[in-house]
Amino acid sequence: MAQLLAPAELIAQVTTALDELSEQLRRVPLTECSKPSSLPGWSNAQLIAHLASLAKAAVRQFESAGAEDVPPMYDGGAEGRIEAINMTALMRPQSLQTLVLDALAQLRASLPAAEPNWEAAVGYRPGAKVADMMYATWREMLIHATDLDQMARPPASWPAEFCAHLFRALEARVPQGARLVLQPHGKTRTVLGQGEKSWVLSGTDFDLAAWLAGRGIPGAIRVTAAADGAADPQLLPWPSDRLMQR
Repeated sequence: MAQLLAPAELIAQVTTALDELSEQLRRVPLTECSKPSSLPGWSNAQLIAHLASLAKAAVRQFESAGAEDVPPMYDGGAEGRIEAINMTALMRPQSLQTLVLDALAQLRASLPAAEPNWEAAVGYRPGAKVADMMYATWREMLIHATDLDQMARPPASWPAEFCAHLFRALEARVPQGARLVLQPHGKTRTVLGQGEKSWVLSGTDFDLAAWLAGRGIPGAIRVTAAADGAADPQLLPWPSDRLMQR
Protein backbone atom coordinates (compact mmCIF):
# COMPACT_ATOMS: atom_id res chain seq x y z
CA MET A 1 0.00 0.00 0.00
CA ALA A 2 1.28 3.49 -0.82
CA GLN A 3 3.21 5.41 1.79
CA LEU A 4 1.74 8.41 3.56
CA LEU A 5 2.59 11.78 2.08
CA ALA A 6 5.09 13.96 3.89
CA PRO A 7 3.43 16.98 5.56
CA ALA A 8 4.74 19.46 2.98
CA GLU A 9 3.58 17.22 0.13
CA LEU A 10 0.08 16.85 1.56
CA ILE A 11 -0.20 20.59 2.24
CA ALA A 12 0.80 21.22 -1.39
CA GLN A 13 -1.88 18.79 -2.59
CA VAL A 14 -4.55 20.44 -0.43
CA THR A 15 -3.46 23.89 -1.59
CA THR A 16 -3.84 22.81 -5.23
CA ALA A 17 -7.26 21.29 -4.49
CA LEU A 18 -8.40 24.55 -2.88
CA ASP A 19 -7.14 26.63 -5.79
CA GLU A 20 -8.89 24.40 -8.32
CA LEU A 21 -12.12 24.35 -6.31
CA SER A 22 -12.11 28.13 -5.92
CA GLU A 23 -11.72 28.59 -9.66
CA GLN A 24 -14.50 26.08 -10.26
CA LEU A 25 -16.83 27.91 -7.86
CA ARG A 26 -16.17 31.24 -9.59
CA ARG A 27 -17.49 29.67 -12.79
CA VAL A 28 -20.67 28.13 -11.36
CA PRO A 29 -23.59 30.06 -12.90
CA LEU A 30 -25.62 31.71 -10.16
CA THR A 31 -28.75 30.26 -11.73
CA GLU A 32 -27.45 26.74 -10.96
CA CYS A 33 -27.39 27.19 -7.18
CA SER A 34 -30.92 25.97 -6.54
CA LYS A 35 -30.55 22.92 -8.78
CA PRO A 36 -29.73 19.42 -7.48
CA SER A 37 -26.08 18.43 -7.27
CA SER A 38 -25.00 14.90 -8.13
CA LEU A 39 -24.86 14.16 -4.40
CA PRO A 40 -28.29 12.63 -3.65
CA GLY A 41 -30.51 14.89 -1.57
CA TRP A 42 -28.23 17.92 -1.84
CA SER A 43 -28.75 21.04 -3.93
CA ASN A 44 -25.76 22.92 -5.29
CA ALA A 45 -26.48 25.67 -2.75
CA GLN A 46 -26.38 23.21 0.14
CA LEU A 47 -23.16 21.70 -1.16
CA ILE A 48 -21.54 25.13 -1.52
CA ALA A 49 -22.76 26.06 1.98
CA HIS A 50 -21.23 22.83 3.29
CA LEU A 51 -17.88 23.66 1.70
CA ALA A 52 -17.91 27.10 3.32
CA SER A 53 -18.84 25.61 6.69
CA LEU A 54 -16.16 22.91 6.40
CA ALA A 55 -13.50 25.47 5.48
CA LYS A 56 -14.32 27.65 8.49
CA ALA A 57 -14.39 24.62 10.79
CA ALA A 58 -11.02 23.39 9.49
CA VAL A 59 -9.45 26.81 10.08
CA ARG A 60 -10.68 26.74 13.67
CA GLN A 61 -9.23 23.26 14.15
CA PHE A 62 -5.83 24.22 12.74
CA GLU A 63 -5.66 27.42 14.78
CA SER A 64 -6.63 25.71 18.06
CA ALA A 65 -4.49 22.58 17.56
CA GLY A 66 -2.87 21.37 20.76
CA ALA A 67 -5.04 23.53 23.03
CA GLU A 68 -6.02 22.13 26.41
CA ASP A 69 -9.68 22.14 25.35
CA VAL A 70 -9.89 21.79 21.60
CA PRO A 71 -13.24 22.94 20.16
CA PRO A 72 -15.59 20.51 18.42
CA MET A 73 -15.61 20.41 14.65
CA TYR A 74 -19.05 22.06 14.48
CA ASP A 75 -21.00 23.98 17.10
CA GLY A 76 -24.10 21.99 17.93
CA GLY A 77 -22.64 18.74 16.60
CA ALA A 78 -24.14 16.98 13.59
CA GLU A 79 -27.54 18.65 14.03
CA GLY A 80 -25.98 22.10 14.28
CA ARG A 81 -23.92 21.39 11.16
CA ILE A 82 -26.97 20.51 9.06
CA GLU A 83 -29.00 23.43 10.40
CA ALA A 84 -26.20 25.87 9.56
CA ILE A 85 -25.84 24.39 6.05
CA ASN A 86 -29.56 24.69 5.34
CA MET A 87 -29.72 28.26 6.61
CA THR A 88 -26.62 29.33 4.68
CA ALA A 89 -27.97 27.74 1.50
CA LEU A 90 -30.87 30.23 1.61
CA MET A 91 -28.51 33.15 0.96
CA ARG A 92 -28.60 34.96 -2.35
CA PRO A 93 -26.41 33.06 -4.82
CA GLN A 94 -23.90 35.89 -5.24
CA SER A 95 -23.56 36.29 -1.45
CA LEU A 96 -23.16 32.53 -1.07
CA GLN A 97 -20.45 32.51 -3.71
CA THR A 98 -18.60 35.33 -1.94
CA LEU A 99 -18.93 33.52 1.39
CA VAL A 100 -17.46 30.24 0.15
CA LEU A 101 -14.61 31.90 -1.74
CA ASP A 102 -13.66 33.91 1.34
CA ALA A 103 -13.80 30.80 3.53
CA LEU A 104 -11.62 28.81 1.13
CA ALA A 105 -9.11 31.67 0.96
CA GLN A 106 -8.91 31.74 4.77
CA LEU A 107 -8.38 27.99 4.83
CA ARG A 108 -5.64 28.22 2.22
CA ALA A 109 -3.86 30.91 4.23
CA SER A 110 -3.97 28.73 7.36
CA LEU A 111 -2.29 25.69 5.80
CA PRO A 112 1.43 26.60 6.06
CA ALA A 113 1.21 27.03 9.85
CA ALA A 114 -0.23 23.52 10.23
CA GLU A 115 2.98 21.63 9.52
CA PRO A 116 4.78 22.41 12.83
CA ASN A 117 1.71 21.10 14.72
CA TRP A 118 1.29 17.98 12.56
CA GLU A 119 0.63 15.58 15.46
CA ALA A 120 -1.12 18.06 17.76
CA ALA A 121 -4.66 17.16 18.86
CA VAL A 122 -7.72 18.66 17.20
CA GLY A 123 -11.45 18.25 17.79
CA TYR A 124 -12.29 16.85 14.35
CA ARG A 125 -12.80 13.33 15.71
CA PRO A 126 -11.82 11.62 18.98
CA GLY A 127 -8.08 11.03 18.81
CA ALA A 128 -7.62 13.17 15.70
CA LYS A 129 -4.46 15.12 14.95
CA VAL A 130 -3.73 18.00 12.59
CA ALA A 131 -2.62 15.46 9.97
CA ASP A 132 -6.05 13.76 10.12
CA MET A 133 -7.77 17.13 9.65
CA MET A 134 -5.57 17.83 6.64
CA TYR A 135 -6.46 14.50 5.00
CA ALA A 136 -10.15 15.10 5.75
CA THR A 137 -9.93 18.52 4.12
CA TRP A 138 -8.35 16.93 1.04
CA ARG A 139 -11.19 14.41 0.81
CA GLU A 140 -13.92 16.99 1.22
CA MET A 141 -12.54 19.43 -1.33
CA LEU A 142 -11.81 16.93 -4.09
CA ILE A 143 -14.86 14.69 -3.72
CA HIS A 144 -17.32 17.58 -3.43
CA ALA A 145 -15.73 19.30 -6.43
CA THR A 146 -16.83 16.21 -8.35
CA ASP A 147 -20.28 16.33 -6.73
CA LEU A 148 -20.68 19.91 -7.95
CA ASP A 149 -19.76 19.15 -11.55
CA GLN A 150 -18.85 15.65 -12.68
CA MET A 151 -18.09 16.93 -16.18
CA ALA A 152 -15.63 19.60 -15.03
CA ARG A 153 -14.08 17.58 -12.19
CA PRO A 154 -14.56 13.85 -12.89
CA PRO A 155 -12.87 11.24 -10.71
CA ALA A 156 -10.32 10.94 -13.52
CA SER A 157 -9.02 14.36 -12.36
CA TRP A 158 -8.19 12.99 -8.90
CA PRO A 159 -4.42 12.67 -8.32
CA ALA A 160 -3.02 9.15 -8.02
CA GLU A 161 -1.91 9.99 -4.47
CA PHE A 162 -5.49 10.85 -3.58
CA CYS A 163 -6.83 7.59 -4.96
CA ALA A 164 -4.24 5.68 -2.93
CA HIS A 165 -5.35 7.59 0.16
CA LEU A 166 -9.02 6.73 -0.44
CA PHE A 167 -8.09 3.05 -0.65
CA ARG A 168 -6.71 3.34 2.90
CA ALA A 169 -9.35 5.66 4.36
CA LEU A 170 -12.38 3.86 2.97
CA GLU A 171 -11.38 0.39 4.07
CA ALA A 172 -13.79 1.25 6.88
CA ARG A 173 -16.61 0.69 4.35
CA VAL A 174 -15.71 -2.97 3.81
CA PRO A 175 -18.14 -5.18 5.77
CA GLN A 176 -16.89 -7.66 8.32
CA GLY A 177 -16.38 -10.99 6.62
CA ALA A 178 -15.52 -9.45 3.25
CA ARG A 179 -12.18 -9.10 1.49
CA LEU A 180 -11.72 -6.82 -1.51
CA VAL A 181 -8.66 -7.07 -3.72
CA LEU A 182 -8.32 -3.83 -5.69
CA GLN A 183 -6.25 -4.18 -8.85
CA PRO A 184 -5.68 -0.76 -10.45
CA HIS A 185 -4.46 -0.99 -14.03
CA GLY A 186 -0.66 -1.02 -14.10
CA LYS A 187 -0.33 -0.54 -10.34
CA THR A 188 0.18 -2.62 -7.22
CA ARG A 189 -2.88 -4.34 -5.85
CA THR A 190 -4.39 -3.35 -2.53
CA VAL A 191 -6.23 -5.72 -0.18
CA LEU A 192 -9.03 -4.32 1.99
CA GLY A 193 -10.63 -6.36 4.74
CA GLN A 194 -9.77 -9.76 6.15
CA GLY A 195 -12.96 -11.71 5.55
CA GLU A 196 -13.46 -15.08 3.91
CA LYS A 197 -15.76 -13.79 1.14
CA SER A 198 -13.40 -12.43 -1.49
CA TRP A 199 -13.75 -10.33 -4.65
CA VAL A 200 -11.18 -8.96 -7.08
CA LEU A 201 -12.04 -5.54 -8.56
CA SER A 202 -10.07 -4.39 -11.59
CA GLY A 203 -10.15 -0.93 -13.14
CA THR A 204 -8.43 2.42 -13.13
CA ASP A 205 -7.33 3.71 -9.75
CA PHE A 206 -9.77 6.63 -9.99
CA ASP A 207 -12.73 4.40 -10.88
CA LEU A 208 -11.96 2.11 -7.95
CA ALA A 209 -11.56 5.12 -5.63
CA ALA A 210 -14.82 6.68 -6.85
CA TRP A 211 -16.65 3.39 -6.31
CA LEU A 212 -15.33 3.17 -2.76
CA ALA A 213 -16.45 6.77 -2.21
CA GLY A 214 -19.96 5.96 -3.45
CA ARG A 215 -19.66 8.12 -6.54
CA GLY A 216 -20.49 7.35 -10.15
CA ILE A 217 -17.63 6.02 -12.23
CA PRO A 218 -16.85 7.16 -15.78
CA GLY A 219 -15.36 3.83 -16.80
CA ALA A 220 -15.94 0.24 -15.81
CA ILE A 221 -14.86 -2.01 -12.97
CA ARG A 222 -14.51 -5.73 -13.53
CA VAL A 223 -15.63 -7.75 -10.50
CA THR A 224 -14.58 -11.35 -10.05
CA ALA A 225 -15.87 -13.31 -7.07
CA ALA A 226 -14.06 -16.23 -5.49
CA ALA A 227 -17.33 -18.17 -5.43
CA ASP A 228 -19.41 -18.74 -8.55
CA GLY A 229 -22.71 -16.88 -8.55
CA ALA A 230 -21.74 -14.53 -5.72
CA ALA A 231 -23.39 -11.11 -5.81
CA ASP A 232 -21.27 -8.01 -6.27
CA PRO A 233 -19.77 -6.72 -3.01
CA GLN A 234 -21.75 -4.22 -0.98
CA LEU A 235 -20.22 -1.42 1.07
CA LEU A 236 -21.10 -0.07 4.50
CA PRO A 237 -22.24 3.57 4.83
CA TRP A 238 -19.68 6.38 4.74
CA PRO A 239 -17.82 6.21 8.10
CA SER A 240 -18.66 9.76 9.16
CA ASP A 241 -18.61 8.92 12.87
CA ARG A 242 -15.04 7.65 13.11
CA LEU A 243 -11.45 8.57 12.43
CA MET A 244 -10.39 7.12 9.09
CA GLN A 245 -6.93 5.93 8.13
CA ARG A 246 -4.57 8.49 6.68
